[in-house]
Amino acid sequence: MTKTLIILILLFDGELVKQKFELPIQMSVYECLSFSEKYRETIATYRDNHYYLNDGRGTIQGFMCL
Repeated sequence: MTKTLIILILLFDGELVKQKFELPIQMSVYECLSFSEKYRETIATYRDNHYYLNDGRGTIQGFMCL
């Protein structure tokens, strides 16, 4: 079971950031990855083959469920 979602963000200055997000409940890795896709749709916009963060900091590169 997993309880933490790590979002990999590439900032526009070239820095790679691991943003930690505590999940409200424990879930399987499959459920976590499904949640991460929905969360990505909330915080980012897809264009030009990338998910750009809506706050303008950079792009989402991936997720890790721990």
